[in-house]
Amino acid sequence: MHCFCIGFYIFKFLAQPNHMAITKNAFIRYQALDKCFRNPGRRFYIDDLLESCNEAIAELDPNSSGIKRRQLYDDITFMESSQGWSIPLERIKDGRKKYFRYDDLSFSINNQPINDLEAEQLKSAMMVLRRFKGMPQFEWINELLPKLDDTFKLSNHSDNIISFDRNEFLKGTEHLSPLFNAILYKQSLAIKYQSFKSDTERIIVFHPYHLKNYNNRWFLFGKSGNYNNLTNLALDRINEIQNSNVAYVDDKALDFDEYFEDIIGVSKEVNKNPIKIELRATKQLAPYIKTKPLHGTQKTISETSDGYSFSIEVIPNYELEQLLLSFGEAITIKAPTDFKRKMKQRIQKLLENFD
Repeated sequence: MHCFCIGFYIFKFLAQPNHMAITKNAFIRYQALDKCFRNPGRRFYIDDLLESCNEAIAELDPNSSGIKRRQLYDDITFMESSQGWSIPLERIKDGRKKYFRYDDLSFSINNQPINDLEAEQLKSAMMVLRRFKGMPQFEWINELLPKLDDTFKLSNHSDNIISFDRNEFLKGTEHLSPLFNAILYKQSLAIKYQSFKSDTERIIVFHPYHLKNYNNRWFLFGKSGNYNNLTNLALDRINEIQNSNVAYVDDKALDFDEYFEDIIGVSKEVNKNPIKIELRATKQLAPYIKTKPLHGTQKTISETSDGYSFSIEVIPNYELEQLLLSFGEAITIKAPTDFKRKMKQRIQKLLENFD
């Protein structure tokens, strides 16, 4: 694959635009101009170049209004610059007009090494791509990254610029790829599973629907056996996965965005409705709570110099309790009474550990 082509596809999907040339349809225009400049059988004047660019854009987006001359001149200037491809462009006079052509018709931007801008964007894309290594359907990254690195000599200290909260030694991630494929191809499974509450493992016939990551752990959602309710299995408690001969039971009515919108985490009690929970954060914690809401339903009740009062509407679960406990004395539960009492009991048991 040509150097430019590799850059083109990765930039299109991963790179963030931070230069005047990386605008909508820019690469389509550059390719169109490149074809015109190396065509020995026709003279391309400025209006011809503009028409060729707009025809190429229209093929991609029939509703586009195209570009004007000013953008075309900007594109040519960029292609001639060192940030572009330093194209060897001639402007040949023909009466009062002039046409454009490479002085070396064997030249093409597709045959050139990547420029400085592309190299920087490719480095950024590689940093993001590395975070997908080992994930299902991203096995190709393990082959692609070394090739890119060897071809373009991109290795530096860029890995120290950005990092993600990820546990590379997390047990169960080896199951991600087969589970992903089972969901994709609607395959029932026989899963050997041992929960933390049991001393022995059991075989579960499972119909997988969804994978979710929460708090650096992976969970598989689906239906088990003949039960109608959704259940979830922690991947780190799965010992073995095999395909099952049981017919896959699909549930096309499930919407997991909707399923998770009333909870924090992954636990959801059946037939429970969200409740309004009122909380108060200290003035020190308030900025963190406001800039990173606990839940999408978070609403401000009041704010004073002493603290920040707010509410969320969720179905209470273990993950919510753990989250609130993690704030320690910086947060107060104001209502409802039942939830407040339950949390108080947990804190009292916690205090007993320090006796």
